[in-house]
Amino acid sequence: MTGHAAAARLLDSWQDNAAAWTAAVRSGAIESRRLATDAAVLDAVLERQPGKVLDLGCGEGWLVRALAERGVAAVGVDGAAPLVEAAAQAGGRFVRLSYAELIAAPERCGEGFDLVAANFALLEEEIGPLLAALHGIMSADGWLVVQTLHPLAAGPPYEDGWRTENFSGFGEGTWAPMPWYFRTLGSWLGVLREAGFALQVLREPVHPQEARPLSLLMGARAI
Repeated sequence: MTGHAAAARLLDSWQDNAAAWTAAVRSGAIESRRLATDAAVLDAVLERQPGKVLDLGCGEGWLVRALAERGVAAVGVDGAAPLVEAAAQAGGRFVRLSYAELIAAPERCGEGFDLVAANFALLEEEIGPLLAALHGIMSADGWLVVQTLHPLAAGPPYEDGWRTENFSGFGEGTWAPMPWYFRTLGSWLGVLREAGFALQVLREPVHPQEARPLSLLMGARAI
């Protein structure tokens, strides 16, 4: 599968999986989120005390709602219409835009964001243009918080490349396989730097009982 075809299938998979994903997130069926990763990204965002946040790849909108409960204005953006519909029904401000549409017209999300959060949402191969577009709608010295699967949790080989998520253990429902692009830590740092971001924070949330890493969390400042 070519990179372009994989990226198209990636977006299609979120259309197919919207109902199952919404149910899994809202029921707490995903152990890693329940035990560590949801709290990790929420804490990382709140530490920066942002006035305005963009939740990139917001899914069913849980982070926008969690921030609103804490008095933080947030906008969610996602390319899958069923997810945006589910998010809006639960409350909050959401915009349906594919990443290609966001790159072409980032101001459609709004402007002056103090922080952009990408929680398991940067899954395509070519994310440089997207990050560069986000840079243009952020406030001076704005922050980008990225959480992604930890390389040790992803397993070998430790090299950039497309993989497939089958959503095993993600709860009930019918799931369509999702292609996603794995990148090494060095690759992450390179793409952030090229898009105009400087890494400031690097964390590895772990399973509280098993002490194994679940995710890689990066905080980078726009420069």
